[in-house]
Amino acid sequence: MATVDEIVIATDQAFYNALQAQALYQVAKQNVDTRQTTDTQVGQLTKNKLKSSLDLSFSDVNLSQAKLLLLDAENNLDATMAALDAVLGLDKEVQYQLIDDLHELQPPPEDVNGLVQLGLQQRSDLQALNFDQQSEVKFSKAQRDQMLPSLTAAGTAGSVPVRPATYYVSNWWGGIGVNLNIPVFNGFLYSAQAKEATLRAQAAAERSRDLRDQIVRDIHTAWLTAKTAYQRMSVTRELLKQANLSLQLAQTRYQIGLSSIVELSQAQYQQTDAAISSTNAEYQYRLALATLNYQIGSTP
Repeated sequence: MATVDEIVIATDQAFYNALQAQALYQVAKQNVDTRQTTDTQVGQLTKNKLKSSLDLSFSDVNLSQAKLLLLDAENNLDATMAALDAVLGLDKEVQYQLIDDLHELQPPPEDVNGLVQLGLQQRSDLQALNFDQQSEVKFSKAQRDQMLPSLTAAGTAGSVPVRPATYYVSNWWGGIGVNLNIPVFNGFLYSAQAKEATLRAQAAAERSRDLRDQIVRDIHTAWLTAKTAYQRMSVTRELLKQANLSLQLAQTRYQIGLSSIVELSQAQYQQTDAAISSTNAEYQYRLALATLNYQIGSTP
């Protein structure tokens, strides 16, 4: 069960990484289209002597940077798809068109202590260690009981098919014996085995306790990460909204000649950076939720 949970979280991570790379590729592609449109417009204005060649040079540089960003995004998309294929156990490259979940993302639960208790109850690896500890304790008791005296008994009964022709002699017979075994002078073998079993039980208990501490820590860390990621998602969405507005204003000002190409380039850069941050924040929150579900043992 713990192995299944690990496979599920690895698949979730590979899926969300590929989905994030796919979304970033779309952002980079849209950025190239925007820069290409601007470069074409600036080229026409420069050709008609309405803008200087410096503006065209700035526009060409921006377009080249956008194309480099697109190449990096495409390479990252291919790499994440290859990682997803590996997690799925495929021996050849398969390109997927991943479909995003359009449902509104909900904030993480507020009660972290409830999540901790749930994780301590549901984590399969902790249950496995608890079973190991119980078995070691029972085995330790069995080894210690070897030092106690043992009492065995044996009995037998039967009949004699051939007997004298007298009626007062029974043909049935039987017997019973008792044996008391006291384990002494065996080189302290049983006591050594009992001591070893006791130490193994103590070690199993410490491993179980250590894993419990790790689970509590990991659940708190995953919960804090998910909470922060959810807050970052709303902040980056607002940032993207303001960056889009700034870009529209910068484009309008540049077209009517109230600003330079530098201001427009800066607005385009800020809009692209805000779009990337918003995309990263959304999928990082999805990944944080998947990690939190893994930590509490709630993977499907």
